[in-house]
Amino acid sequence: MQARSSKKKGEKDINETAFSIVQMATGQIPKVEPPAPVVKKNPAAVTLGRLGGLKGGKARADSLTPAKRKAIAKKAAAARWTKS
Repeated sequence: MQARSSKKKGEKDINETAFSIVQMATGQIPKVEPPAPVVKKNPAAVTLGRLGGLKGGKARADSLTPAKRKAIAKKAAAARWTKS
């Protein structure tokens, strides 16, 4: 009975992979790049999103009370210091 190979069907050997990398680096074969995904955006949605983004931070800051702003700043500072 033959032992099963741990290599999956169609999977390259490590030496074959290294060889293809060297060939790509030296220009013997062209580099394979995946095609860029084509995404079409709705222009109306882009405009609305930009409008909201431009006024979002300032509108939020104007609506906060000084006490609430102070609490948010304390929480942010605590989060920065506890990361390290």
